Amino acid sequence: MRDQRKTRDRMVRLLVAGWMGTCALAAAAQTSATATAHAASASVTSAALPPTAEAAMGGAAEPKIFPLSQLKRGMKGVAYTVFEGVNPEPMQVEILGVLKDSLGPGRDMILARLYGSKPEFTGVVAGMSGSPVYIDGKLVGALSYRIGQFSKEPIAGITPIEQMLEVRDDSAQPATAQRIQSSGPAEMSVPAANGGLGVEMQAMETPLVFSGFSPETVARFGDRFRAMGMTPVAGLGGADAAAVQPEPLVPGSAVSAVLVRGDLSVAGTCTVTYVDPKRLLACGHPITQYGPVDMPMTKAAVVATLPSPLNAFKIVNTTETVGAFTEDRASAIMGQFGTKARMIPVSVEVVSPATAVTGMAKDKTYRFEVLDNRQLTPSAMLVSVYQSLQGTNLAAAEMSYRMTGEIGVQGLPEVKMSGIVAQNELNPAAINAALFVNDRFSRVYGNPQDQPIVTGMKLKVEGIPERRTATVESARLSVLEANPGDIIDAEVMLRPYQAESKLVRLKVKIPDDMTPGQVRVLVSDGATVDRLLSPSGAAKKAEGLADAVDQMNHLHPNDRIYVTLLSREAQAVLEGQAMPGVPLSMANVLAPLKDAQRMNLNGESVIEAASTEAGYAISGSQVLHLTIR
Repeated sequence: MRDQRKTRDRMVRLLVAGWMGTCALAAAAQTSATATAHAASASVTSAALPPTAEAAMGGAAEPKIFPLSQLKRGMKGVAYTVFEGVNPEPMQVEILGVLKDSLGPGRDMILARLYGSKPEFTGVVAGMSGSPVYIDGKLVGALSYRIGQFSKEPIAGITPIEQMLEVRDDSAQPATAQRIQSSGPAEMSVPAANGGLGVEMQAMETPLVFSGFSPETVARFGDRFRAMGMTPVAGLGGADAAAVQPEPLVPGSAVSAVLVRGDLSVAGTCTVTYVDPKRLLACGHPITQYGPVDMPMTKAAVVATLPSPLNAFKIVNTTETVGAFTEDRASAIMGQFGTKARMIPVSVEVVSPATAVTGMAKDKTYRFEVLDNRQLTPSAMLVSVYQSLQGTNLAAAEMSYRMTGEIGVQGLPEVKMSGIVAQNELNPAAINAALFVNDRFSRVYGNPQDQPIVTGMKLKVEGIPERRTATVESARLSVLEANPGDIIDAEVMLRPYQAESKLVRLKVKIPDDMTPGQVRVLVSDGATVDRLLSPSGAAKKAEGLADAVDQMNHLHPNDRIYVTLLSREAQAVLEGQAMPGVPLSMANVLAPLKDAQRMNLNGESVIEAASTEAGYAISGSQVLHLTIR
C-alpha cells in the first residue's frame, strides 16, 4: 500500500511538473509570438513607408520603376493606403494581366486582385485611388479603377507609373493656365474586361466631403459634382486648416484637393502615388481632367473606412495646407509643395427676420474662399451661397430675400446686384436667391471673350417672412394727350400675393425733344425693360467682359415699377448702350457694325421716363397709348 502511495505521489509530481513545463513552454511560445507580432508590426510600420518615402522626407533617392513590358500574370506585389489615421498600411496584390489601350490609345491598364483582411472586407474604396503598387521594391503604378458596383472580389485597375510620370515631365506652368476649357472624366467601358455585358470600368470615386453643409444641400446639388467623377458626402468628415500634422506625405498617404475653405469647406481626397522633394502625383486618374488647375493641397487623416457593397469610402479630416495642385490630367493629378493657390474670397451676411419672442433680427456672416477654376467654381459658388441662406434656424420655404451685393473684377467696376427674390412655383426662395447670384457670377466668370480675375464677392441678404411678389394688374395715365416737357401722372394697380390690391402713383416727364405723334407707354417690371434695351442674338454672344460688366450694372432691379416710352424711331444698341431716336441716314452708316455683330438695330426707340420703388418683386406689364402734340 505504501509503495502504491509513493508511486501515486510520484505520478502526481510528474504530472504537475509536466503541466508546469507545458505552461512554461506555452508562455515562452506566447512571448515569442508576441515578440514576433511586435516585430511584424514594426516591420509593417516600416513597410508602410515605401521606398519613395525617402524622397518625400527630402532625400534624393528616386524610386525604381517596374517596366510595364516586364509585367506577367501571377506576379505578386504590395500596395499601400491609409485605412485609419495617417500611416499607410500594406495589402497584397496579384497581377491578373494588362489591358492594352483600354483607357484610350496608348493608355494601358493593369488588372489586379487585392488580398488581405482589410481590402477583402471593405472592397475597392472611394479615396483609395492613387494607392502605390510595388513589385520587388519597384513602383508599378497606382490603384485607380474599379469594375462595377457589386463585385464579389476586390479587383482593381492600376494606372502604370510611366503614364503618371508623363504628367510630371510634361506639366505646364500653373499661373493663369487654368482658363482652358475641358470636359470632365467619363466612365470608360473596357471591352477586354466586360465582354460586352454592360459592366463598366470606372475611376474610383473621389470622396468630396462637404463640411458645414446640410444633407439637403448636398442632395440638391450633388449631381453637379457626380458628373465630374466625385462622390459628394455631407458631414462625413471635416476640415481644420490650423491643425498641424507632423507626418510627411509619403506614397500611400491621403491627400486632399480643396474647393471651398473657411466657414464652409469642400474637399476631395485620394491617395499619394509618387513623391519627390518638389511635387507629388496622386489619384491615378483625373478629378476633372481640366488640365492646368490651381487648388489648395492639404494633408488628410482618415477617421474610418466605411465598407459598403454599393459605395465604400473613407471618412476624412483635412488638415494643414502644404501646397497646391497644379495639374489635373488623364493619368494623375500633380501637386507642388510650397505653392499657394489663388482663391476667391466671399462673404455672405444673412439678416434673419425679427422673431416674435425677441422682436430683434439676427445677423450672421459667413466667410469662405472658393477655388478659381472655370469648371468647378460656378458650382462651388452656387452650393455655398445656398447653404449660407439655409444655415440658420429661421430659414423657411415661405420667405423672401432682399439682396444687395457686388462682385469685384480686377481692372473693371464692381458688378452690382440688387433686388427682391421670392419663391415661385418651381423653387423656394433660397434656391432662387442662389440662382440669382449664380447668374450674375457666371456672366462674369464665363465670359466667352475674356477671362476675368475675380477679386471677391460680398453679399447681404435680408430675410422677409412672407412671399413678397406682386403683379402689374392694371395701369392708366391722367391724360390722353401731352406736350413735350409736360409732367403727367401714372397710376399702377399692383396685386400682391394673397393680399389686397395696392395703388402706386408715378410722375412721368415727357422729354423736351419728344417727336409729335402716337407713342406707346409701357408700364412694367425691370426684366421687360432689360429685354428691350439689351442686345440680342449674335450681338449678345459677341460681348466682351467690359461690355458685360457695364450691361449688368445697367440692369433694372426687380423691386421697382418702370414707365417707358416707345416711339416710332430707330434705336441702336452699341456695346451695351442704347441710342434712341437714330435717324435713318445714321442707321445706314451703322449697318457695318450690325453686320460685324457689334450692334443691334431696332425699329422702335426705348425712352425711360420714370420709376419708383414698390417693395415687391414685380412681374408683368401693361401697354398704354399717348398722343404727343
